Amino acid sequence: MSSHAPALTSQPLPHRLRPLAASLALVWAATTPWTAHAQGQTGHSLWHSALPAPQLKPSAQLQEAVDPTLRGQLPSYIRAEQITGQADINAVLEGSAELRRADTVIRADRVEYTLADDTVHAQGNVHINRAGNVYQGTALKMQVDAFQGDFNNATYQFLATQGHGDADRVQFLDRDHSVVYRATYTTCLRDDSASWTPDWMIRADRIELDHVEDVGVAYGGSLEFKGVPILPVPAISFPLSDKRKSGLLPPTIGIDSKSGVEYSQPYYWNIAPNRDATITPTLMTKRGVSLGTQFRYLEPGYNGELDLQYMPDDKLRDRARWAYGFKHQGSLNAPLGDLDLKLNLNRVSDDNYWRDFSSLSGSRSNYQQRLIGSDAALSWTAGRHELSLSAKRWQVLQDVEAPIAPPFNRMPQLRWNYNTNDWAAQGWDVTLMAETTRFEADTWDHRNNPDNGQRSYTQTSLSRPFLLPGGFVTPKVQLHAANYQFDELSASRPNNKSLAIPTFSLDSGLVFERDTLALGKNYIQTLEPRAFYTYTPYRDQSMLPLYDTALADFNFGSIYSENSYTGRDRIADNHMVTLGLTTRYLNPTDGAEVARFGVAQRLRFADQRVGLGYDTLGQKGWSDILVGAGVNWNNKWSTDALVQYNRDTQRTARSAISGRYTPGPYKTLSAAYRYQRENSLQVANQGSEQIDFGWQWPLSGGRQDTFGAPASGGRWYSVGRLNYSMYDKKLVDAIVGFEYDSCCWIGRVVVERMQNSRSDSNTRLLFQLEFVGFSRLSLGADPLRSLQENVPGYRPLRDRSGPVPSRFSNYD
Repeated sequence: MSSHAPALTSQPLPHRLRPLAASLALVWAATTPWTAHAQGQTGHSLWHSALPAPQLKPSAQLQEAVDPTLRGQLPSYIRAEQITGQADINAVLEGSAELRRADTVIRADRVEYTLADDTVHAQGNVHINRAGNVYQGTALKMQVDAFQGDFNNATYQFLATQGHGDADRVQFLDRDHSVVYRATYTTCLRDDSASWTPDWMIRADRIELDHVEDVGVAYGGSLEFKGVPILPVPAISFPLSDKRKSGLLPPTIGIDSKSGVEYSQPYYWNIAPNRDATITPTLMTKRGVSLGTQFRYLEPGYNGELDLQYMPDDKLRDRARWAYGFKHQGSLNAPLGDLDLKLNLNRVSDDNYWRDFSSLSGSRSNYQQRLIGSDAALSWTAGRHELSLSAKRWQVLQDVEAPIAPPFNRMPQLRWNYNTNDWAAQGWDVTLMAETTRFEADTWDHRNNPDNGQRSYTQTSLSRPFLLPGGFVTPKVQLHAANYQFDELSASRPNNKSLAIPTFSLDSGLVFERDTLALGKNYIQTLEPRAFYTYTPYRDQSMLPLYDTALADFNFGSIYSENSYTGRDRIADNHMVTLGLTTRYLNPTDGAEVARFGVAQRLRFADQRVGLGYDTLGQKGWSDILVGAGVNWNNKWSTDALVQYNRDTQRTARSAISGRYTPGPYKTLSAAYRYQRENSLQVANQGSEQIDFGWQWPLSGGRQDTFGAPASGGRWYSVGRLNYSMYDKKLVDAIVGFEYDSCCWIGRVVVERMQNSRSDSNTRLLFQLEFVGFSRLSLGADPLRSLQENVPGYRPLRDRSGPVPSRFSNYD
């Protein structure tokens, strides 16, 4: 709200004299070419000359909401071509009559105001502005302060949503509640033609409006689209603002080859400002009835979400089906330390749940995976100490044709961390970490895993960074110590195993800067050479299981690390140095990175001997070369590239090149090429080569406003993503859709084909009608959700954030 909006200033008069005296001290009298008159009981004029008009001044004290405690003390302002009446009894305004009080403006051809009961009778071109909400009609009877009365043959428009309609009668119950009889409602912009009809509207016998909850409820009506009733609405609620409200959400109708016709009808329950629930019953003609519930809560010290899905009798599986998910996060600050609790619990009823309910409305994405994790953690932090107790368990949904090796559960894990901040003040960085973990897992055929056991692990790290004006040198020493105790004896390993492995590393780099000119623009260019040396002696670890360890990805982050693996079960015997060079182009005004180019390569001084058992170990000599670049050409174009090149074979082992073009709202193009040669990551694989293209782009239509939405006429958009495998010579995933924005409604049609496995895919047709500011009707799963999850850079139409319209925008 602008602080420069004009404000009328006046000293308030005693309440008994205010309405009529305000008319006598006519605020607007001298601003019109005529002279106002008022007659007392004796018929003599109370004054013979116009009073000077007050000056309009900018004010920073304009308030959106009038203080209820001050409303009864606020003065009234009136103007008209002619004012007559009796002092302290009544006033009659004729000709462009107007009465203003607080956030209420009443205008008409003729206004009669009675002081005793604070009643206004208005006739002819009656106009009411109540806090930005506008009503117009032919005749009005109202108590002004109480805002009670009747308005005949009225039209109305709400400030927050710009929703409007016509009514035979509007009954004002109080300032926040009213009832509209034989009414229509739409958010389509009205034009000046006499034959105009909205593209969509609600036609109802009665609409109850609640401006406290910002909710409208229509009774006995129907939803019409293009003049055709498409949905009967015996009772339906709709928003009058963006405020949350209880009520029915848009239904979802789908057709599935397994479940038949699906109909989901969610209900949203706004329990409290910090708690809500969504209850979604779903009817599946081939399966039965399912009930889904999502409950959310937010408190000062904790928050969480509970998700339940239950089908009492699945006709196809002949059993009950269920799923649950619970998330909770809380913290407690105490003098002895801070406590934090995190819970993420998920489970489903059977192995086929992910396959059978992948399209169920409102389902958590966790339920649509074959590995479902649950974890809990309780941590305590005090000064330098951090102690945590955690557990993680996996539910594996097995498929006989494609079994999964179950990962190990941590049941539980106890960890302690200690950071010596006092040493850090002297330039030293010292960290101590100790943990002990119980690992348990079943084999894919549900037998006990012979590697179940207990692992205790400690890591001590000591480093001393030396920071120079143009560079740095950081020597670092680590000691890894571990002890394994196994439940079962094995001929290939002892019942327990202990080992200690030291690691030394030296990280160093220089940073040079210079002013430079490129493509006609000034930049600051940096040149950053870096050398990283690490040495870890060989220790035999081949008898140890892989509880939480995997090969680290080969990129610009991992190439400057001491270990080639993630997790605790393998410490690679690395003796190597990494050399790299990076140059950046920075904007001299704000330091933003405009371009980045880098190259890095490892030199091994000895063959690597420690491995995972299925990976290719590093050989003595030079590794593959990493070359990367990223350029932000301007605020529209950006590109990124990463290439891994093998000098021995003189071939590219892996490459990824991507670019994005975003010239404006709802305009984005993205493309990516990804190539990975077989064994390029030292892991047996078939390799891959894929092209990925995504887009959201307007095709045709009317003129756009500053937000990219249609300012006149309709506008078509194309949106989608295509992922093509050049190895398999087929589309892996494909989403193609069209959107039509017609100012007050949006239509979406999406065809989605998603690959579930190398031999199985799922194809769906999704359709949605969105009535802007009212509701959405979907056929199939929600296409908007599919576009948001799968199309890079997609932006929902009409997704523009901004302040709520001010009531002063309609201050006229």
